[in-house]
Amino acid sequence: KDIQYVDSYCYNKLEFIRFDSNVGRYVGYTEFGVKNAERWNNIPSQIASERAQREAYCLNNIGIDYQVA
Repeated sequence: KDIQYVDSYCYNKLEFIRFDSNVGRYVGYTEFGVKNAERWNNIPSQIASERAQREAYCLNNIGIDYQVA
């Protein structure tokens, strides 16, 4: 529950769209990002894939990052 997966897309140092596992969908930050977020949020397989990344990437690696020496 405390682990958050974020997949950000940037161009010219400006973040234009982001998937946040706490929100569960894409959020656009520019005109281009908002249009793509609307489109990507309507693709169920895209959303399911991003949601699965939290478990596949974050939960499997959390033990590595927080090992007690």
